Amino acid sequence: AMARHAGPRLPPIVKKLIPALSSAFDSQRVTATAFFAELLNSNVVNDLILLETMMDTMTGRQKDSCLLVRMLALRGLGNIASGSPEKVRKHGPTLLASMVNGMDDKDDPHNLVALEAMSSLSKLLEHLEERDIQSMLLHVAIRIRPFFDSEQPELRRSSIALFGSLSRFGGAEGEVFLEQVLNGLVTLLLHLQDPQPDVVKACKFALRMCGPSMGCEGLRDMFLNHLHQDRGLHFGEFINNVCKHLMQSYPEMLNRLISTNLFYFKSPWVDIRAAAPMFIGFLVLHVEEEHCQQVDLDQLISGE
Repeated sequence: AMARHAGPRLPPIVKKLIPALSSAFDSQRVTATAFFAELLNSNVVNDLILLETMMDTMTGRQKDSCLLVRMLALRGLGNIASGSPEKVRKHGPTLLASMVNGMDDKDDPHNLVALEAMSSLSKLLEHLEERDIQSMLLHVAIRIRPFFDSEQPELRRSSIALFGSLSRFGGAEGEVFLEQVLNGLVTLLLHLQDPQPDVVKACKFALRMCGPSMGCEGLRDMFLNHLHQDRGLHFGEFINNVCKHLMQSYPEMLNRLISTNLFYFKSPWVDIRAAAPMFIGFLVLHVEEEHCQQVDLDQLISGE
């Protein structure tokens, strides 16, 4: 409301609040950071030439002892994507470094800072180009991979959606980023059976985005044609056809695909536990005879 109706009065208010960011009291630092974070959601900070000042204050809060302050600072930096989208590329290196630091936060037991970093990075990526993100692409892709199986639905959703957004920038990395897609493929496909609808939507989005980089026209078309955000999916029929294309294009991956699925035999989610053996069954069904020696029958029969 202040951004909309009291723009000219904001500079002195911002000036008065900046000292509160160094207050000895957590509550004052949280309040000031929250105010700045929300203000960055509006282009008024750009109009009033406050953007750089407020950006500096937010980056300066990244090592704050209070987890909530660090989280809100990242939210503010991410809000630049909606408040001043035309400035994102100019400040790209600083913003991206802040998001990577947030994902690597060592004092974040519930991953709240990492979650904010992933959500904010997803917003910023819409305004960046491939060369802006190339240097950190693989680091982020590898860093977020463990969150795909987090017990927290929001962490699963955010990390998977971010992975889908990152795949748009994988062109120059070619084979290197393709390896990340192949490493995450089984997980993304199995989580189409996730109990949380928002996670399922994120998986559909990520698979549609990853399809073009896989070098298999059949898979790309399947992901585009069958993974609609708000439409149901016959998982058995879909995974059968996916396995057919996988064994035609990547037969040498059979053992890796089976091993990853075996890991999900112990998944806490029953629908994913059920999907994993079905996935393996279709892989074995469609593999050519000359590649069958990859299968470790003892491992497969014991399910370990």
